[in-house]
Parts: sequence; structure tokens; C-alpha cells
Amino acid sequence: MSDLRDINLNRLVVFAAVVEAGSLSAAAQRLGLAKTMVSTHIQRLEAEVGATLIVRTTRRSSLTDAGRTLYEASRACVQTASDALAAISARSGPLRGVVRVASPIDYGVLVVTPALAELRRLHPELEVELICSESYVDLVAERIDVAVRLGNLKDSSYRAARLGQYLRWLVASPTFLAGRPLPESLEELANWPFVALSTLAHAHTLSLSDASGERVSIRCKRTFVSNTASACRAATLAGMGFGLLTNFSVDEDLAAGRLVRLFPQWAGEPAAIQAVFPSASQPSPKVAAVIDALRTYLERHA
Repeated sequence: MSDLRDINLNRLVVFAAVVEAGSLSAAAQRLGLAKTMVSTHIQRLEAEVGATLIVRTTRRSSLTDAGRTLYEASRACVQTASDALAAISARSGPLRGVVRVASPIDYGVLVVTPALAELRRLHPELEVELICSESYVDLVAERIDVAVRLGNLKDSSYRAARLGQYLRWLVASPTFLAGRPLPESLEELANWPFVALSTLAHAHTLSLSDASGERVSIRCKRTFVSNTASACRAATLAGMGFGLLTNFSVDEDLAAGRLVRLFPQWAGEPAAIQAVFPSASQPSPKVAAVIDALRTYLERHA
């Protein structure tokens, strides 16, 4: 039976890196070690533990049951130590090191980037890396410190901090509206060209509500569809149809007259803006700083 005193704890860091990176080569690059050294650490860790942790074939590597058990403990151990070091660093001075943030593309460009720019001005020794994607990233596998998520959360294993909420507004460009009689009822929109975001669960259906709580659902005509919010905004600006776009993406367009709101008393259901991060007893100082920066920015621009 192996004992903790028999194990070189540095090897747990190497082991966790191998699992998260997916290969010895990728882990070696991440850790700044030679691949042979990483392989040696894994072999010696298996000898110290007294069990096979990783089964290697010519094409892939997979965890054994023992490896999976040890990885979960190793990940928690490494994360706890990292958070403790970050907390010590934060108490002794400004934030340093790298913080990796993930966000949807549209929101990342319009909101997260300027918020992180303000954070960098407060902590000039902090290096910020923003990963923008329309797909959900695996925070652990991608080594993401904090991710901004719009709408309902799918990751029950992550902790979350609410940042605010957003709405979707009915908008159209003056070019699109020129020579077209304005609709007198929401139902007339069913026959209008509609710019749809394909990543939504019901891309061609308008689900709207008003201040009194009344709700209406309208199936729209398929005209233009895209998988990115930025492309939908561009298509709406170009007059390809009317759109149901997020308020944060069209605020400036409305102020400049590039877009006009239709039925301003109606909007899409409010949806949450949240920051998620890997489970821990408390967010690390860097994660807490990112969350504070986002909240401050949103409150200022509400």
C-alpha cells in the first residue's frame, strides 16, 4: 500500500498537465520540460503509487480507474495551491501573471475587451488572454480562469457569479424600412424578411414579452441565417431584414440612427450574464478582479 511520503508531489503537477493537455508532448510544451522527462515522471509516479495510471497506445492515451481517481485529487491539489499563491501575491502587491478569459465573440468584443482594458490599467503587470468563441469551452481542459456566459448555464460543475442581464430588441435599418409601411401589429412581422441567429434553440421564432408580462410567439419567414451575432447585426444594418438583436450590440447603432427599434414596448425575455469559473472554495484574486472589472463596466454603461 502506497503512502503519501513515498510520492514526489511534483509529479502530481506533471500528471495533471498530461491529462489536461492530452499527450506527453503537449504537456512537455506547457511545462517547459523535455518529453523524455515528462515520461520519466509519469513512470516513476506509477511506481510510487503502485498502479498503472495511463494506458498508452500508438494512437492515444487513456486514464485507468486509478488514474482518474488520482487526477481528480491532483487537479484539486494543484488548483488549491495555485489559488493560495495567487492570494499571497495579491496581498503583497499588484496582480501578476496570466489570466485567461473566455467569452462569446460579440460580447467579448463589445463589453469584455474594454472591461479588461480597465483591469490592465489597474494591474499593469497582469497579462490578459481573451479567447472568443461561439462554442462553450472546457474551462479545465483549456486552462480558462473565468468564462463569460450569456443565458442559461449548462455547466453545473462550475461556480457562477451573476454580472447582470441583457435583452433582445426588434430592430431594422432605415434602408430596410424605406418605402415599407410600418407594421401595425406584431403578427405582421411573420411575413417580413427576418435575420436569424442559428445558434438559438428556436432561431426563427420571436418569443417576446412586454412590461405587463404578456407574452407572444411569432414564427418568422426564413431569409438570412448566420451562426454569429456579429454577422446578424451586419446583415440587419445592410437592410437584409429586421432582427432580434441584443441591446448591448445595438445601443450605438440606435443612438447614431443606423438602426430603429420596432415595437419598443416588446423585447425578448431577459437573460442572465454570468461569469463561471472552476469550482474552488473561493475565486482566486485574478478571477475576482476580472469579475469586479466586468461588474464595474456594466454598471457604468447600464
